[in-house]
Amino acid sequence: MKTTLDIPNTVYRRAKSAAASRGIPFRALVSEALADKLRAQNDKDAKPWMKTFGKLRHLHRETARINRIIEDEFGRIETLKL
Repeated sequence: MKTTLDIPNTVYRRAKSAAASRGIPFRALVSEALADKLRAQNDKDAKPWMKTFGKLRHLHRETARINRIIEDEFGRIETLKL
């Protein structure tokens, strides 16, 4: 689809230069930038913690092991006090 955009000169020059340095047409850069902006907006609307939810699941066993060691050590301290 074709459309007309009103882009400030400084932004246009920077975008045109960026497209040229990447070896892509200006229209491809604009389409990519617009898609990225819309994707970022969708990501922002989602709860930010959902992105990382569950990524640390592999540490569950290690956390449990560390908690057992802590409990054992505190148990020894309690025994020494008595």
